[in-house]
Amino acid sequence: MEKRAYLLRLDREVHDALQRWAADELRSVNAQIEWLLRRALQDAGRLPAGPPPPRPTRARRA
Repeated sequence: MEKRAYLLRLDREVHDALQRWAADELRSVNAQIEWLLRRALQDAGRLPAGPPPPRPTRARRA
C-alpha cells in the first residue's frame, strides 16, 4: 500500500488526547490517526469493509 505524507495541524488538546490514546493502544500518533480515519470511513460506507491493515511493528531495543 502506497503511503502519502500529509501535514495535519491539530489543537494541542486534541493532539494530547490522541497521544494518550495511542500510547494505551501501543501505536504511534500517526498510526492512531490512520486507524481512526479508516474506521470512520468504513462506518460511513466510504471505504470497503475488510480486514484492517497489519499493525506496524516497532524495532525492539536490545
